Amino acid sequence: MMDDLLEQFLLEGRDLVAQAHAALVALGREGEDRDALDSLFRAAHTLKGSVALFDMAPAEQLLHAAEARLEAARKRHILLDEAALDALVAVIDQTDRWIDAMETAGRLDQDAAERAAGLARSLEGEEHARAAAPGRSAEESDWIADLRARPEFRQIDAQTARTAFRYMPDADCFFRGEDPLATAGGVPDLLALAVLPAGGEWPALETCEPFRCMAVIEGLSGADEAAVRAAFRLVPDQVLVEAIGPALAPDTAAQPEIGATLRVEAARLDQLADQSGELAVAIRSLKPIAERLRSLDPALAAELSTAEEQISRVADEVRRSVAQVRLVSLEPVLRRLPRLAREAAAGLGKAVRFTLEGEHVRADKQMADQLFEPLLHLVRNAVDHGIEAAEERGASGKPGEGQIRLSVQQDGAYVMILLADDGRGIDPARMREAAVAKGLIGGEAAGSLSDAAALQLVFLPGFSTANSATSLSGRGVGMDAVKTAVDRLAGTITIESEAGIGTRVRLRLPATAITTPLLLVRAGDQQLGIRLDQIAETARIEAAAIHPVGHARACVWRDQTVPVLDLGSVLGLAPALDSIARLIVTDTGPCRTALRVAHFGERFDAVVREGTGLIAAMPAVAGTTILADGSVLLVLDLAELVA
Repeated sequence: MMDDLLEQFLLEGRDLVAQAHAALVALGREGEDRDALDSLFRAAHTLKGSVALFDMAPAEQLLHAAEARLEAARKRHILLDEAALDALVAVIDQTDRWIDAMETAGRLDQDAAERAAGLARSLEGEEHARAAAPGRSAEESDWIADLRARPEFRQIDAQTARTAFRYMPDADCFFRGEDPLATAGGVPDLLALAVLPAGGEWPALETCEPFRCMAVIEGLSGADEAAVRAAFRLVPDQVLVEAIGPALAPDTAAQPEIGATLRVEAARLDQLADQSGELAVAIRSLKPIAERLRSLDPALAAELSTAEEQISRVADEVRRSVAQVRLVSLEPVLRRLPRLAREAAAGLGKAVRFTLEGEHVRADKQMADQLFEPLLHLVRNAVDHGIEAAEERGASGKPGEGQIRLSVQQDGAYVMILLADDGRGIDPARMREAAVAKGLIGGEAAGSLSDAAALQLVFLPGFSTANSATSLSGRGVGMDAVKTAVDRLAGTITIESEAGIGTRVRLRLPATAITTPLLLVRAGDQQLGIRLDQIAETARIEAAAIHPVGHARACVWRDQTVPVLDLGSVLGLAPALDSIARLIVTDTGPCRTALRVAHFGERFDAVVREGTGLIAAMPAVAGTTILADGSVLLVLDLAELVA
């Protein structure tokens, strides 16, 4: 089980890495951006204080070097040129990798010290400030000496006092709801405390600003340095901590609970979401009961209907509340991608600039947990087979540095993700040839595909246009796995490209995932569910308007020839024979397709569970749900069905 302090460090450390990268991007655009420089300095300084709580000495030394370089820049002693910014990006990336190492292995790699030394050297130059290893400065020595000389501290047994601290709260801390005295009082095994004026002496009463903090707090503790630093983990940039006594065993005193945040296990939230969805299903069963009761006792039936509406309204509010609780920022998922893109590009000898937008968009935890792998694969494909080598880009009149942009935005109940690159693009003709050569599609069918439909062939299992293998996957290798992951999240994925211009991959994912909107249909004598996000539209046309085309059937819909599949026939059930054909039009396959069904039913929200046992082995079945009468409803996966 992960230590609480380590877990807190992982969360805060990755937030600080994201803050640092955002500041570096801003500085890359405008080197004189003072706010970005200050933000980068604060992130590096706070990271240095955070890593000091663990066995991460190389990280502390490297961040100290970065901090010194940034402090020199802030004082206008030096400017951050392109080389300096590249070095700082490398420092933050390495810190990010070390945070990952602490999570997975609980320690840094054996070459951490060597890496830190090399990166620290990259921060230096002829006119650059030299970053010394962290140590006790003259200022720190002075405050320790002054502290020891104070009457309230002289009486403390030197063998008892192990750690001294000097807490310098930010002047605006009260506006953030902070309580410096309470923070200092939370230091374990506190032996003595002194509140001193920040400016050396207290100002006259008439000149005091009551809403600004004017104090410095010093103290002695019998706990070790790590335990004292832990008490100040939310304000590490505002405190000096130093061991002054004999090094003893780590203090195991329990830390006070800070803040009003309640941690809940993810499994409990998942269970609560499932139960709220099942509650909605149970309430739906009241409606048919009220209908049957209407002929026996209309008054009682009306009362039951009223109660059912009230319960439904409250249940919907509960479901919305649970859905809000499950919303998390996508930033932890997305913030690793720029570094991984740079590493992939470096491995291939390419220069790539990765831009991230909208990372603070919030989505359901289930979606956030499963989004990283498909996005990573898309990013690696863009670097490997989207972005050309510098020589090829130069010959095409493009800058040597490739551009990859990942943009995330909220669109109502959906999260829209766009990954765009300015690489070589995809040739639809080559896509058709590759699909035919691999036996994934017939020549006649390939020839009938539009250019837009041909691009979607990239998602077929086993498809690839790569001529040779690289350290990364080829454009198309494993893209069916990306689509499978997106389908599992009840989302859609499409690809657009212009040869020589670039490629755009668009993902549309539901922001919440407790229930899934379904349309009830009938094929033969079987009721089935179809996800609404897989339905482009529904239509009713004359059955005579569906004509044979070769061995298949098609109709003209919105000035486009659309193949028509009879859902009953596809599933081995009775075909639909009505004179009016009811069609479900979907874009989930290689091309727009219409499915003919016998009947359209109601639209409702349901908890769809992945199939298990025999159902899991059934093709084109996305899962199951329970209807109001207690029967099991199969939910189809149209993408697999029409493929």
